[in-house]
Amino acid sequence: MFAKNLLIAAAILAGTLGLSTASHADTLGDIAARGTIRVAVPQDFPPFGSVGTDMTPMGYDIDMANLIAEKLGVKAELVPVTSANRIPYLQTNKVDLVISSLGKNAEREAVIDFTAAYAPFFNGVFAPSEVAVTKVEDLSGKVVGVTRGAVEDLELTKIAPADLTIKRYEDNNGTISAFLSGQVELVATGNVVAAAILAKNPPKRPELKFLIKNSPCYIGLNKNDPALLEKVNAIIATAKTDGTMNAIAQKWLGSDIPADL
Repeated sequence: MFAKNLLIAAAILAGTLGLSTASHADTLGDIAARGTIRVAVPQDFPPFGSVGTDMTPMGYDIDMANLIAEKLGVKAELVPVTSANRIPYLQTNKVDLVISSLGKNAEREAVIDFTAAYAPFFNGVFAPSEVAVTKVEDLSGKVVGVTRGAVEDLELTKIAPADLTIKRYEDNNGTISAFLSGQVELVATGNVVAAAILAKNPPKRPELKFLIKNSPCYIGLNKNDPALLEKVNAIIATAKTDGTMNAIAQKWLGSDIPADL
């Protein structure tokens, strides 16, 4: 009886270990076997992802997808997604990774895993270099342009000095035009909009003065996939230290990656 019980216990333990092992995906092995990595990328959100005149995908996220594929020794299969379907594509195994300006929050962390941050995404106050502003209190008596109803409008309104004048424009193009034409010297906007201003090579270039809200971008992958997570994190870490990621940021955002990214 004792021997029989030992056999039963051993069988249960083996089954448990088997289930535990099976619960970890081997996406990294699948990628190597396929020779391709399937990456969800944006197609209508420049400068992170868009389509050029020759219909070739281009942007910060596309460069990151190609970098990861290169470091894994495979080809990148880019899968265009929207904000709404990027996580479902991952969960239904249509893609291996989501590189689509994806922010991290508790709701998303409950269903997928995230790598280290790979791209800055934030709202802040921008102005030319000669404007002496480093904190919200320095906005006292000044005029700042914002896009009406945007995150930066709502957040800046909460903390603004009483004598700050906020000029609101109906869309990002209006805010950009106000800065370029000199209607406002400072703008509260996202780093993506600031990059769009820099792309026009204006005589006065907007520089970040201080952050309003920080929400960097992360790469999404399915849970219980530790080998892939570790490998992608290692690629990101190396890209941060060897200058590769900074070059991508300069190319698409016109600025260096923050030191604390």
